[in-house]
Amino acid sequence: MAETLFSFDKRNYRECQQKFRGVRDQEYYRGDFWIEDGSTIEVRAERKTVGPISIIRQRSAANLFFRRSRQHIREDATDLSILWFVRQGELAFSNQCGNKLARPGDFIITRSMSPFFMECRTDGQGQNEVLHVTVPTHILRAYVHQDFSTGLFMAMERAELAIAQTMLTEVFEDDGGLCEESARLLVDTAMGLIGNAVRASEDMQPVRQSIADRRLDEVLRFIEVHLSDPQLSTAMVARGCGISPRYLSFLLRLRETSFSELVWEQRLAKAKAWLSSSDPRDISISEIAYGVGFKSPAHFSRMFKRVFGANPREYRGECAVEPVGADIAPSILIPAAEPFPEIGSSLLQ
Repeated sequence: MAETLFSFDKRNYRECQQKFRGVRDQEYYRGDFWIEDGSTIEVRAERKTVGPISIIRQRSAANLFFRRSRQHIREDATDLSILWFVRQGELAFSNQCGNKLARPGDFIITRSMSPFFMECRTDGQGQNEVLHVTVPTHILRAYVHQDFSTGLFMAMERAELAIAQTMLTEVFEDDGGLCEESARLLVDTAMGLIGNAVRASEDMQPVRQSIADRRLDEVLRFIEVHLSDPQLSTAMVARGCGISPRYLSFLLRLRETSFSELVWEQRLAKAKAWLSSSDPRDISISEIAYGVGFKSPAHFSRMFKRVFGANPREYRGECAVEPVGADIAPSILIPAAEPFPEIGSSLLQ
């Protein structure tokens, strides 16, 4: 459940500078924080931590101000990025690059290593609400590769941002039903969506696909869907995609592969990942072989050893003693001197 990070009213709002980072200064970074004096002062921030990331909901019935100067940065070099989702009121942000005004539905990234001034303004109903996420910058860089050293501003018009906000809110409001692993997975997915939204916003013009590109996407999707079918063939794919077998071969040449190579690569990659992540007590090697479209375990074993240098049983045994996460991502190198047999050859029998 969320915990209270700080709560201020008429009685204690002048103590906000000493208490806005929490009882042990465990959140945010050094800066000047103050609350505008007025007839109504109600400021509350609640926090939910997920690993090194904090999700904070801040609600206020008074205008709030925060300033991070170069002197603060020299005194406290904590490099944090904060992702702001504005829900009520306005968020005015100023730095050396200019001024921005975020309204409900807008999204901002601020970074602690660049000086800035921020004001959280109440709306006509006297309310301001933001959901913000504090992320160590070195972690955020795994998702957002663009330069955000002086901040980043986006309107919440992209579906990815709206979905990310919903996911983060669900994690924040969870009352204990989610396990830690699930909460981390949701936060990780939300970060990935934010990264995708930032990348997409850099070029608002969608990439135009040729007819061949679209057809190739359809072919690859059809093969992925029907990969477990041992009867998968060029005729089946061509018929399912409404093209001729000859045109199918042409499309795959654009990808610099053949039908048989593509299918064997995918089947062996799926099998390798399945072997490394499954328990022998839950699923046998034969079941995995049939599950990825091989007609016999013997053929599966021969093909697997030819590509990976160990038969499926040996490989599964090696995975059992390796650290968790080792060799999960499949990687296949096709021996140039031994091309994969064509789909439908006697090796499938």
